[in-house]
Amino acid sequence: MSEATGMRVALSGAGGQIGAVLRPRLLAAGIVLRSGGGPTTLTPLSEAETVTTGDLRDADAVDRLLEGTEVLVHMAGTSVEKPLPEVIENNLVALHAIYEGARRHALRRVVFASSNHAFGMHPVESRLDPDAPFRPDGAYGLSKAWGELMGRMYWDRHGIEGVALRIGSALPRPTEFRHLSTWLGHDDLAQLVLRSIAAPVPGYVAVWGASDNPRSYWNNADAAAAIGYRPTQSAEDWAEEILAQENPLDPIARTLQGGSFTTMDYTPQAGRPKRGT
Repeated sequence: MSEATGMRVALSGAGGQIGAVLRPRLLAAGIVLRSGGGPTTLTPLSEAETVTTGDLRDADAVDRLLEGTEVLVHMAGTSVEKPLPEVIENNLVALHAIYEGARRHALRRVVFASSNHAFGMHPVESRLDPDAPFRPDGAYGLSKAWGELMGRMYWDRHGIEGVALRIGSALPRPTEFRHLSTWLGHDDLAQLVLRSIAAPVPGYVAVWGASDNPRSYWNNADAAAAIGYRPTQSAEDWAEEILAQENPLDPIARTLQGGSFTTMDYTPQAGRPKRGT
């Protein structure tokens, strides 16, 4: 039986790529789930799941999602690099509405989907601790840095516990060179979220969302231990196959942790080669 059995959890972004992975696994762990699909109408997977729709910038939609729950797993929002106005609406305005909803409904905790792209301009040679400085690689990464700071503020000011998951490359399997450092397997993703829901936390904690990858950019030992996360998957199992392939990233992107995000609309710094050279 899971520690989370019987817990009442809201899942935003349930119709997205990560939400589709999490829904059946959270239900299998015995969670009573309220799944928000945004504008998409979802079909409940079991009697333990209630589905809602609506724009999370709207307080009524937030209230429908959070009604009767104690923890929110917030996976909704823009998940790739997009123009700043879209990112602001989905990742800043909607996030603030969600946190205000958490206050209204007296939620105990918000588990926030942050991203490695809040740190993407760090060089690949660096191994980052959880307290590493933000170095976002674009508007998306910038929004995730802002989201982490919002989670910290809502703990400090309002007592809502927060777990920020700095998700790497959440995929069924790694397929390219960068994934040897950033991959988060689906089994580990589910374990990470379940631990983030149920484990005691010291108010607010940030955890790198990655599997047990020897080439990882991130030192996750202490943060993972804080919530009892013990990854069982490793990108290294595919290393031989991946290393035999050509690295798809351009020469600049290969040097930075955010990969392809780092050279979108990119201005080379003094002393760096221009893109493609």
